[in-house]
Amino acid sequence: MKNSGTEAPRRRRDDVFPKITELDKIAINPKAHKLLKQLLNENPKLEEILHNASNEIEALVGVEEWVTVILESNPDAANYYKDDHEGRKSFESLKWRDYSAIRLLDYIRNAGREFEDQNLRGEIAVSNPIKMIWLAVKFGIGGAKPYFFEDMIHLFRQLSGEHDRKLPSRIDVEGWMKRWPSGLDPRIVQLRKENKARILKLIIERMDKKDVVSARFAFEPDMTFKQKYEKALEWWDDSRFHLSFALRSPDLLNEMLDYSIDPDTMRTLYSAEKAGIPFFINPYYLSLLHARVPYFAVGADQPLRDYVIYSQRLINEFGHIVAWEKEDKVEPGKPNAAGWLLPTSNNVHRRYPEVAILIPDTVGRACGGLCSSCQRMYDFQSGHLNFDLEKLKPNESWDEKLRRLTDYFENDSQLRDVLITGGDAMMSSDSSLEKILDAIYEMALRKVTANKSRKEGEKYAEILRVRLGTRLPVYIPQRITAHLTKILADFKAKASKIGIKQFLVQTHFISPMEVTPTAAEGVRKLISAGWTVTNQHVLTSSASRRGHTAKLRKVLNKIGVLCYYTFSVKGYMENHHNFATNARAVQEQMEEKVFGLLPEKYQDDIRRFPLEAENMVENIGDILSSSGLSFLATDRNVLNLPGVGKSLTFRVIGITRYGRRILEFEHDSTRRHSPIINKMGKVVIIESKSISEYLEHLDIMGEDVAEYESVWGYSLGQTEPRMSIYEYPEYDFKQTDEITNLVLEE
Repeated sequence: MKNSGTEAPRRRRDDVFPKITELDKIAINPKAHKLLKQLLNENPKLEEILHNASNEIEALVGVEEWVTVILESNPDAANYYKDDHEGRKSFESLKWRDYSAIRLLDYIRNAGREFEDQNLRGEIAVSNPIKMIWLAVKFGIGGAKPYFFEDMIHLFRQLSGEHDRKLPSRIDVEGWMKRWPSGLDPRIVQLRKENKARILKLIIERMDKKDVVSARFAFEPDMTFKQKYEKALEWWDDSRFHLSFALRSPDLLNEMLDYSIDPDTMRTLYSAEKAGIPFFINPYYLSLLHARVPYFAVGADQPLRDYVIYSQRLINEFGHIVAWEKEDKVEPGKPNAAGWLLPTSNNVHRRYPEVAILIPDTVGRACGGLCSSCQRMYDFQSGHLNFDLEKLKPNESWDEKLRRLTDYFENDSQLRDVLITGGDAMMSSDSSLEKILDAIYEMALRKVTANKSRKEGEKYAEILRVRLGTRLPVYIPQRITAHLTKILADFKAKASKIGIKQFLVQTHFISPMEVTPTAAEGVRKLISAGWTVTNQHVLTSSASRRGHTAKLRKVLNKIGVLCYYTFSVKGYMENHHNFATNARAVQEQMEEKVFGLLPEKYQDDIRRFPLEAENMVENIGDILSSSGLSFLATDRNVLNLPGVGKSLTFRVIGITRYGRRILEFEHDSTRRHSPIINKMGKVVIIESKSISEYLEHLDIMGEDVAEYESVWGYSLGQTEPRMSIYEYPEYDFKQTDEITNLVLEE
């Protein structure tokens, strides 16, 4: 792409000297002094510039002139800095040194900019790294912390060429992948059978003591323990059992895990309970966690544990969490942040012209468990979301509201893709979900009928894609019954006749350890109904370990799942524990996922996969065999922006005193957006964790941080193109350019 960026203005030596703030006067600590000395020793030119500068402006100009010469030695890199480039192609041609030169010049161009830091509850952060180094050199002040200086050391090593990127080989990546067992490993399967037995025995004991009472699940009088256990084994295959007996307290969680949770973690969980953070961990998912760590799978269940065991940072922030995605906030009669007018304030979520999310007034508004890094945690703190499943059952007014919602979809000129989620689409009962699907069918049929009376160029978009968003294939795969499968198959059969062409279940595996025989059977049933199953993976800290995501892709491919997105963790300081930096997302994309990229000659083949979804396992196997790949990297690494859309097109334009990077994102140029992005401009986020803190977390998990060395240098990103399989089919008519339900306020 060619952007209209212009060359950044050079700073003049006679610029007004900014006032030194109170934070600038803070002395740096001894460790920071030691790191500063190391930085200067390794970079004599930098030391010379800083010592000779009589003020911060001279320091900025000196570094700018030095780095500009380096950058201009590569005209392509200089053009990239000026936003005059061809997107992904230009990004991939950048040399390792170019990243650092661009970042330093971006630091200088944005020196002194103020940013609202939601990680610090809205405090203003000022980025001026060269000034902070100069203050430290001249006066021993500036307030910069060791994490800041560690980032600077690696930045200048990259600039000097002392640290060059050593890309891993396919053998390296496959070696990392072998570290991570899956839930299909016979040894893991056996461990989970033992976990299941332990959990069921404890549930029986609690039922006998009347600690747990259920009208649906109750033992007959005078049953022996063996008979009770056999009955409980039958219940295990009923999804309602797992919802009825979900754990709601730290003590019960610890008991079910054979009292294996350490005292410090228990204190944290008690604090979470006191703060009002809900617990909802069902017996099936609990059986996937190790009570005793097997020697061959040390740390393998960590991503699962991080989803159900809350961090102290989350507890500290609970009550202060703000909505990450601004279009989540809807006022009746007013457009959301993306400019869309919506029929209700809490049933439709919309960012893009073609897509609308439908959140029903059913139990589908809930989930089968609470993921600790869920972006909806702010709704739990307000009480809007909870696990009172009885209260979430649809009332008499839902049928009327559903018709109003589908009328909105019917009368929208651009909408062609409906995603039913929540919560979780499959938390709805079979009858509720069938009613929703029937309503969508009727709406889609009305759109087709109405178009017959419209002229070419005035026709509205017709529904091409229907999706179900659900984590139940992971949390409670027993939910996927023969009856549900028939509902999905019947809907596809009749909807296909009116032009709907794509039927997808979007699920949410985060670890190969979640891919169990039961989950694989659930996916098999969905595929047998003719629905394509795709995965949206969240790159948490523990899930971001080397080879982990690549192994997840491989295991999912084996059971017939295609990967759709790999998301950076959303949110602010509440998700500090689970946050893996966006630099790691780019590193994973460039150094691991690259070995699963499908050659262009196979694009037509994979585009046809959804047309015969029943054969997905065989088709994926055939294409892997033909291409010689060990997994298919059909996903895109992205961040859901706290504005509008998804993207991984960013530049690091600043850094805080604590070493947390400040990223400026552009919107994904590969897809249509609401026209409001032309008014919004770029989106800035401040990460909740420095690179140093991320590596420290990996070290605690037993990782060799030397394997991640290049993560320091990834300060740029470009969104990958979408795979052909995820593109919309073409219409055989000319659609209107008119955009309805859109209001762009000044």
